[in-house]
Amino acid sequence: MAKNYIIEHMEEGMHEWCKLEYEHMVSVLGPDHVYFTALTPKTLADMPETLAKAHCHTEDVLTMQDRIPHNKVCLLDPSSPYPLSPEDADTYDFFLFGGILGDDPPRDRTGELRKLGFATRHLGEVQMTTDTAVNVTRRVVEGKIPLDKIPFVDHPEIKLRKKETVTMPFRYIALPPKEADASDESKKSKKPKKPEPLLPPGMIELLIKDNDAALDLF
Repeated sequence: MAKNYIIEHMEEGMHEWCKLEYEHMVSVLGPDHVYFTALTPKTLADMPETLAKAHCHTEDVLTMQDRIPHNKVCLLDPSSPYPLSPEDADTYDFFLFGGILGDDPPRDRTGELRKLGFATRHLGEVQMTTDTAVNVTRRVVEGKIPLDKIPFVDHPEIKLRKKETVTMPFRYIALPPKEADASDESKKSKKPKKPEPLLPPGMIELLIKDNDAALDLF
């Protein structure tokens, strides 16, 4: 049974990085199962069409009990003593995230939601981006995959150009390894390939753009 995923958007506006992560969520989960709450009127008015088809609300989750029963909500909280498990799907229909999770260094945005008294679960000790946290939650509660069976890559180095890389300070889902290259050269190589992270479409292009802008400051 498909679950519902709530992003309590905790800032004014929506920067490009955030937009890509949110679009990734909507494309994976389907707009009917994604809720963006606590949007400011301006943020709601400026919501791109790709996101506006999801459930978009200026109300916060606490005031939506008629549509989102609090006893059916699980807050994903790094400070929770309990890991998320497939069995949690039997109790909860809504999984709540405090956006944006992917701050570096992390800010305790979830702490604001923690005060509301929802049941909590954690996804491990390493900071994830918001779309990664949502995708991991979906795999656990819908795919019935235990958290410790999901392949992760921590702080991956992303190749931007031939001699340009950037290290991402987050945990990502690791993509399945590609089929082994049958060439003689690859057979001779003993260096194992590092797993690649599951990134939102367009993220590498945005990283290149941001990196170029940073270089222009010098």
